[in-house]
Amino acid sequence: PEVDVASSAPTTAIDEFADKATTMQKVQTLLHRYPWLSPIVVLALLIVIFVFLGQVMGVGDLDNFILPGTISLVLQQTVIVGTLAIAQTIVILTAGIDLSIGAIMVLSQMFMANLAVYATASNVTFLAGQNPVLAVAVGIVVATLASSLNGFLIVRFNLPPFIVTLGTLSIFTALTLILFKARTIQGKEFPDFLGLLGTGFQIGPFTFTLGLLVMLALYAIFSYALRGTAWGTHVYAVGDDPAAAELSGINVRRVLFSVYCVAGFIIGIAAWITIGRLDAASPNVAPDINLETITAVVIGGTSLFGGRGRLIGTLLGTLIIVVLDFGLSLAGLDQAYRVLAIGVLVIAAVAVDQWIRKVKA
Repeated sequence: PEVDVASSAPTTAIDEFADKATTMQKVQTLLHRYPWLSPIVVLALLIVIFVFLGQVMGVGDLDNFILPGTISLVLQQTVIVGTLAIAQTIVILTAGIDLSIGAIMVLSQMFMANLAVYATASNVTFLAGQNPVLAVAVGIVVATLASSLNGFLIVRFNLPPFIVTLGTLSIFTALTLILFKARTIQGKEFPDFLGLLGTGFQIGPFTFTLGLLVMLALYAIFSYALRGTAWGTHVYAVGDDPAAAELSGINVRRVLFSVYCVAGFIIGIAAWITIGRLDAASPNVAPDINLETITAVVIGGTSLFGGRGRLIGTLLGTLIIVVLDFGLSLAGLDQAYRVLAIGVLVIAAVAVDQWIRKVKA
């Protein structure tokens, strides 16, 4: 007689668990394996809700929510926070945090603008009138060095990233004001190259900018770097368990320092994008950008405890913030309610992260 091999095979513990796992346990395991799933569900729900309220209920101006012009504006609104959030994600993956990202970005863009500004403009420094390509390069180097200082202090003196970056937030902000006297430089005062990434172009009914393309390119590059290179593997290992990473032969200090250097380079690119987006360089730009990047990363499914998260989740988290703010604005709600909604989302995201972390890999 024939023997049914499948039915006679011994049942493993994994098979038994799979059979006995509840629906919630399966969802928990799925979200642990794919942390970007929760933000994509939230984003889809937000879009469906706003479209329903606009097209069916006629609330506020939400009937314009899915127009090409609105979608184009939403995408353009993501470029500054979305680019800086790449740097914040890489840092948070190591169980760190960077509160100085905004201050470094402002310092970098002010270097760019004050070097490239026309020498004939009013109230310029003796460094004015430099080649704009050189000015952008110097600004990126400044951002890289500033962020590297964070990494050096954290690695060399074993200081908590929160404390270090809280201190350098004040230092870099003060340096900007001391060096550049709080002067805003308008687009007409510097060469077109400095605002290049704000250049728009049409694809059908949609309007895009070069800055948006650069941001998406950075997401593609660093998504590959994190998932397809030894450096990325080491970043995740250090964030998950630095002691185990050290025992496995990973130079934890070198990895941490490299993370802050890479983050600084990304911040420098974000500074150039910001000038193009705003057609100006101001020391007072985006005062809440630090919290916005952290919010995007957390909502995007990256764990604040390190070792788990994807850049695609961060991009989705950025879109969630912009879509939520834009949708509530079109609905006619006060700014206070929009801030409230973001706060609720952040707390919910951290709570979900804590729940997901209970899954044992």
